[in-house]
Amino acid sequence: MQAFLKGTSTQGTRPLKEKGTGTSGEKKQKSVPWVEKYRPKCMEDVAFQEEVVAVLKKTIEGADLPNLLFYGPPGTGKTSTILAAARELYGPELYRQRVLELNASDERGIQVVREKVKRFAQLTVAGHRTDGKPCPPFKIIILDEADSMTNAAQAALRRTMEKESRTTRFCLICNYVSRSIGLLIPRVLFTICISGICLCTKL
Repeated sequence: MQAFLKGTSTQGTRPLKEKGTGTSGEKKQKSVPWVEKYRPKCMEDVAFQEEVVAVLKKTIEGADLPNLLFYGPPGTGKTSTILAAARELYGPELYRQRVLELNASDERGIQVVREKVKRFAQLTVAGHRTDGKPCPPFKIIILDEADSMTNAAQAALRRTMEKESRTTRFCLICNYVSRSIGLLIPRVLFTICISGICLCTKL
């Protein structure tokens, strides 16, 4: 009787382990969204935006990136383009240290500007790329959906952009350039309109 119970217990546990490993493997494969999986990693991967890529490449080669304003319809690759440019500018080693990305529609209050943005903008940058390419002496703050920011937050951000212009560059991303970002436009030196075909990765 004991041998029979032992036999059934060992046979019952083995299939359970196999099922558990199978489900965990499937979860790991499905954990990466399709958009993130095929998001461009460098400027060469950006498709259907030849003029924008050409302008950004010349700017990156000079290592003197101005404040940027990207505007255009949703889904045309505004955020993906600036992230690809930042990865190419800093390399994979310094990318996470030099780039701060915020969604202004979710975090659009003046407290966020005073805490996260101002604190990151005041940090000094140091370090060199391991591949020997020149690394610019500034950081990049990306504010997605900046047209949703409150007027008080825009005023605080404008003061930060003026004070930290030597060590920080700002990239404002919005769908409608005429919607309540009048306080920030005078601080932007370069405006890029991204429209037309939806951006995707070259396969």
